[in-house]
Amino acid sequence: MEQTKTNTQQNEDLATLSDEGCRLLIYNDDVHTFDYVIKALVDICRHTESQAEQCAIICHYKGKCVVKNDSYEALLPMHTALLNKQITSEIVH
Repeated sequence: MEQTKTNTQQNEDLATLSDEGCRLLIYNDDVHTFDYVIKALVDICRHTESQAEQCAIICHYKGKCVVKNDSYEALLPMHTALLNKQITSEIVH
């Protein structure tokens, strides 16, 4: 009985994760400055200066960085705003 309860809870947890299991990524480019990207992340994604700076550095060295995890619906306006600032971004599941 306890095993069934545990499996049910795990399945519910996975369902919740899949609902909010999207990630917003940004990609490195040779056009925008660190300050531009940092300001965009603070303004659009509501990062702290420190979070935005860390994301910009990761993006610079790794080529991309996950900047936010949330549902697709919550990430879509941020994705659109980043694109409007010519920062390449993508929502992935």
